[in-house]
Amino acid sequence: MNKQIYILASLLLVSGIALAQKGNIKRAHKLFEMRAYVEAAEIYEKKERTQEVLQNLADSYYYNASLQKAIKTYRELFITYGDSIDVELHFRYAQALKGVKNYKEADLHLSRYYNRKINTPAFIDALNKITPHTFKLKQMESANSNSDFGLAFYGANKVAFASSRNSDNPAYSWNNLPYLDLYKATMVNDGTIKNITPFSDEINTDSHESNATFSSDAKTMYFNRTSKTRTKIDNERIAHIKIFKAELVDSIWTNVTELPFNSNTYSTEHPALSKDGKTLYFASDMPGTIGGFDIYKVAINDDGTYGAPENLGDKVNTKHREQFPYISDRGVLYFSSDGHQGYGGLDVFRSEIVNGSFGKPVNLGGSINSSLDDFAYTVREENNKGYVSSNRSGYDRLYAFTREENILTKYLVEGIVQDKNTKELLSGSLVTLFDETGTAIQDSIIGEKAEYLFKIAPNKKYKIRGTRKAYIPQDVEFSTDSKGKIYHNIYLTLESYADAEEHVEENEKGDVQVQLDKIYFNFDKSNIREDAAVTLNVLVDLLNKYPDMAIEIAAHTDARGSDQYNLNLSKSRAASTLEYLVSQGIDRNRLKSIGYGEMQPLNECVKEGICSDEEYDINRRCEFTIIN
Repeated sequence: MNKQIYILASLLLVSGIALAQKGNIKRAHKLFEMRAYVEAAEIYEKKERTQEVLQNLADSYYYNASLQKAIKTYRELFITYGDSIDVELHFRYAQALKGVKNYKEADLHLSRYYNRKINTPAFIDALNKITPHTFKLKQMESANSNSDFGLAFYGANKVAFASSRNSDNPAYSWNNLPYLDLYKATMVNDGTIKNITPFSDEINTDSHESNATFSSDAKTMYFNRTSKTRTKIDNERIAHIKIFKAELVDSIWTNVTELPFNSNTYSTEHPALSKDGKTLYFASDMPGTIGGFDIYKVAINDDGTYGAPENLGDKVNTKHREQFPYISDRGVLYFSSDGHQGYGGLDVFRSEIVNGSFGKPVNLGGSINSSLDDFAYTVREENNKGYVSSNRSGYDRLYAFTREENILTKYLVEGIVQDKNTKELLSGSLVTLFDETGTAIQDSIIGEKAEYLFKIAPNKKYKIRGTRKAYIPQDVEFSTDSKGKIYHNIYLTLESYADAEEHVEENEKGDVQVQLDKIYFNFDKSNIREDAAVTLNVLVDLLNKYPDMAIEIAAHTDARGSDQYNLNLSKSRAASTLEYLVSQGIDRNRLKSIGYGEMQPLNECVKEGICSDEEYDINRRCEFTIIN
């Protein structure tokens, strides 16, 4: 009897453990669904490493910027379940790898994800020459700093920012930090801030508040507030973010109202107000977005109503995240994205209006962007000072910056290509830039205006070359070393072979040919006679003078004899001519031979018996056409 009780108790214990483990997995999934990633990861680490557990565990680490743990778990996931993994995991794994600057491995996954070659180091190298500014950053330190971000200018010398420094707030399950509040402070000339105080309870509630933006008169504020209730979207329970408006009345922020295009089924966040107060920019994942979050704008009407939100389109927005817009006083759009190519995580980009819409964004470069998240950029363009937020230190922090013009954008060579004698613009010419080793590093087929422009680098030696069919190439060497110049304007003046050489002429068909005395072959023979060799030596001298010249040798017969006989004879004679030139030291790759037989007569002698010997003789010839 006691043995039976023991067995029954053991079975109940095992069953209880199994149910507890099953319950723990359900709890982990629930926490993951609720985006409580820290707690979810703690449970997942103790569970069997199924594909779902590994994926959720890796994502939990990724979304909380625990990148080394994310990489380790993603790697295990890919090794174990590689063939069945969703392609989106390649993107997140690559972002985690970029976060630790492992660009080589990250690019392998990004190349597979985008189905095209991705080369991040090459992108970074090229970006250094085109990004408009370089930045000097200084991390902002203040008492009780804790996940400070999203600073905005507020009046003449005030700023506002979000922070989780209020330890009395409940902890946010995503990262176990206190809920965010909005704070105001005074900006000092050296870029630091002081007199930090929270906004009133009218603004700060027991939910998240962040990302304030202000009208020019500092009497209207738009900001984020997170909903207290969660809505289930695609099996995830999400507390959506909404934009609110507040007004300053008798020095008190009041009249807090929710904007009409908010929703309980999607988020609207990160408001940014234009200088004239007539346009509000924001990020949203509302229906119609291209990716996770897109940048939108909405008109603010004179009567205080709002127009319909307008997506900024696929030049700005990608299938991933575009967030934290900021519109400068000069109308330049700044925003953060992990969908455009960058250093890793969110990078800051700029886009200027071109023909009424925002153009292709430019990454602001490695002096401000890191391999982690960089966001919430704001600048006063009149003095080139501003702030950016980043989690590069492990937590969200504010950074003050000064910026100056990127001197590398001034290193360039440009010019036009024209005919040396007629001064005609030679559109369609090829311009090539070589480095000091003679390697071609950039080239361009120039357009209608015959203009070219190449970015170059300091402390380098270069050669620029202009080439065109039937023209003599021109090379110009220059440098940007300590004795060189930053900017070079080089006019390439090409001279045609026809203008430079008496033996070269353009025929009525536009072909440029070397005009030589007629080459004679013995009857029914193709070997080069001694008198023909003397004539061909003129061509040898010309080819030696112009080592880039290439020639097509075309042999023709008259109409006497069969078609096939004449075709074969012309081919043999053209080939013999080519071989003679090679025997005189001309590179075979510069020569091409072709026989046309009797197919291209110069007169009406198209069959036997209708012309004199002299007339037939006109059609027996070799032609030397310049093909390069």
